[in-house]
Amino acid sequence: MVQRTDFEFSTVPASEPGPGEVLVRVLYLSLDPAMRGWMNEGRSYIAPVALGEVMRALGLGRVVVSKDPSLKPGDLVTGLTGVQDYAVVSAKNLNQVDPGLAPLPRYLNVLGFTGLTAYFGLLEVGQPQPGETVVVSGAAGATGSVVGQIAKIQGCRAVGIAGGAAKCDYLVGELGFDAAIDYKSEDVRTALSRHCPNGVNVFFDNVGGEILDTVLAQLARKARVVLCGAISQYNHHPTDVRGPKNYLSLVINSARMEGFIVFNYAQRYGEAIQALAGWLAEGRIKTREDIAEGLENFPETFLKLFHGENFGKLLIKVAEK
Repeated sequence: MVQRTDFEFSTVPASEPGPGEVLVRVLYLSLDPAMRGWMNEGRSYIAPVALGEVMRALGLGRVVVSKDPSLKPGDLVTGLTGVQDYAVVSAKNLNQVDPGLAPLPRYLNVLGFTGLTAYFGLLEVGQPQPGETVVVSGAAGATGSVVGQIAKIQGCRAVGIAGGAAKCDYLVGELGFDAAIDYKSEDVRTALSRHCPNGVNVFFDNVGGEILDTVLAQLARKARVVLCGAISQYNHHPTDVRGPKNYLSLVINSARMEGFIVFNYAQRYGEAIQALAGWLAEGRIKTREDIAEGLENFPETFLKLFHGENFGKLLIKVAEK
């Protein structure tokens, strides 16, 4: 588990943007479980954050200085800004947002990588069919909550696994899940048997570990297991990471398990955002943000993800404007 002492806070002059770059005043930062993986040395889908570098993070901000004709001062953009007040970013790596269409935090939530991850992970990897049962772990989290709602839009049953009565009530009462399982107070295996009598057709996993093993034992024939994340394992030493023990269920049920990275679908982001924005406007997708204040509170706020303390998409508000 990371600690405040793993980070150094420093104040330095903001850099000047070069040709094709812009200087962005960061307003909001997205805090995501994947950030923990970015701190680990070793081969991955993206280079690790090196010691001494600014911590990588998705952010939303306002352009202050532009050296690229595609953006002008005052424009609002999202991209990899890092955990800092000001960032110099290549204009081609930024996406412009319209504050008139949705509140700004939504662009780091359902209209950002959170929503894109849910959209492509479920629809492209999970391939749910009407009438099937979709189970989601970490279901009250930012990505999981959107996955369950998209499953309902596709005509599926949605069963969420979350921690605590309040989160389970939120899934069923506000988001329209068919059932929710409280892993803190229920036996997950028994509850899955009750809520998924015909087995699990699609499992969208954000947790890994024991939860993954438990759901693998409940798969239906030709089931699809979507590996999005494994937050239960991120703070383990690489030699202590727990893999699935019940993987033979994939053989028995002619099922498949597939991991994915949202960056693989970059050419289709526009399609997904259009669909998500439409569902959001129609009220078919609901969302919430858990917003902390202050860049200086980054370490403690980040740890909320690993203690299950956040309720909704976790963000830090860095500045007002």
